[in-house]
Amino acid sequence: MRDVASSWLMTDLSASPAAVAMVQAAGTLPIFLLAIPAGVLTDILDRRKFLIAVQLLLASVSISLMVLAQTGMLLVSALIGLTFLGGIGAALMGPTWQAIVPELVKREDVKSAVALNSLGINIARSIGPAAGGLLLAAFGAGLTYGADVASYVIVIAALVWWPRAKNANDALQENFLGAFRAGLRYTRASRPLHVVLLRAAIFFAFASAVWALLPLVARQLLGGDASFYGILLGAVGAGAIGGALVMPKLRQRFDGDGLLLGAAIITAVVMGILSLAPPKLVAIVALLFLGGAWITALTTLNGAAQAVLPNWVRGRGLAVYLTVFNGAMTAGSLGWGAVGEAVGVPGALLIGAAGLLVAGFIMHRVKLPAGDADLVPSSHWPEPLVAEPVAHDRGPVLILIEYNVEKHNRSAFLRALNDMSQERRRDGAYGWGVTEDSADPQKMVEWFMVESWAEHLRQHKRVSNADADLQGKVLAYHSGPEKPVVRHFLTINRPGAA
Repeated sequence: MRDVASSWLMTDLSASPAAVAMVQAAGTLPIFLLAIPAGVLTDILDRRKFLIAVQLLLASVSISLMVLAQTGMLLVSALIGLTFLGGIGAALMGPTWQAIVPELVKREDVKSAVALNSLGINIARSIGPAAGGLLLAAFGAGLTYGADVASYVIVIAALVWWPRAKNANDALQENFLGAFRAGLRYTRASRPLHVVLLRAAIFFAFASAVWALLPLVARQLLGGDASFYGILLGAVGAGAIGGALVMPKLRQRFDGDGLLLGAAIITAVVMGILSLAPPKLVAIVALLFLGGAWITALTTLNGAAQAVLPNWVRGRGLAVYLTVFNGAMTAGSLGWGAVGEAVGVPGALLIGAAGLLVAGFIMHRVKLPAGDADLVPSSHWPEPLVAEPVAHDRGPVLILIEYNVEKHNRSAFLRALNDMSQERRRDGAYGWGVTEDSADPQKMVEWFMVESWAEHLRQHKRVSNADADLQGKVLAYHSGPEKPVVRHFLTINRPGAA
């Protein structure tokens, strides 16, 4: 309701495509800028309390908009500024809402739960804009924003009711900066996540054209009013509900890559239809299909991201995904607004549709990860041997693992070890390498660096069953009578150093 009122009010304040697109950009830019810090907070704070605080922030934004609209003091700058502040709330909320899904269902139900979560969002997307458009046309923006304020009471009540277990006291609890670095290390080393991020960036950069220009399509191309714009958005939400309901059957027939290609084709066709200024009924039907395509893309990409992230870094990994998603939407909104200024709204839609089609077929060759790895912690690493207690903040730490590898197994061992290097980096290492003994090339040493003793202890807890399988492949090439020797070396401060 807030979004439909803000977007429509901007068309009253300014008819410029760039200004209208700026509202979309102001809502998504904070998510692009703040999603990663929000993901860090998601992983280190109590998620329920954090969500309640964010809901209070969003309610204050809507209260401010309600007062300004009701008094006739709402200007372009204030509308964009408050939209930006609402985007900050969305940035803080987004990773947390998604990260709690695996807390509520079993692992095998996560993809279905993601779809169900999206179904709930799109029921709101169907009801909210339609109701918002009707309220806006009948009673004005002030009451529309007021209805949005009331909705936050329900959300906060649901969060209070949620019987979430309290976070246990953890001596290895991460601080903000350490958790931030760990999340970036994981993201940088996770190749499956890279594929999801690339596919998301390409799809949403082109698909954002329809969202950035839809208010102008409703008003200029279709000659509609505020209530009609709400109906169009409601049609998108209704289509998304239908798409979510048929998603289980679609998954039985198509894999994620096929679903994403189908979503790109349908979205491009809808954009082409809208560029022709069709009759209103045709536009509504087209947006039903757009909603189905949109929910298919969202759940496919989000489910793929969820499936490749272990729980300890889930909030941060999803935050990176949301950063890419909203970065593509923000850049796309600004870009398509500029294109609309240059060639007109119909031309911008046609260019976006053509680009989305071409990109969809090219990206179809970059396959999404299966997401079937067992990411449950294996807890198979023994506790490191220490002569005396080690301060958690002491570091960096150098870990050496000595292998004995026969000459004929050397190439296969190095390939397996290279695969495992990504696991080391994902779980906390910032440097990794392998060396050989100059006097005996069969003796090889894997080394990696971790920033502190506490981070290495966390690394022990992060190693998953899938990682244990990788390590098992490496150990298969070790020919010594005993297991490889593991040593831990701690940095010694120089004499006179603080």
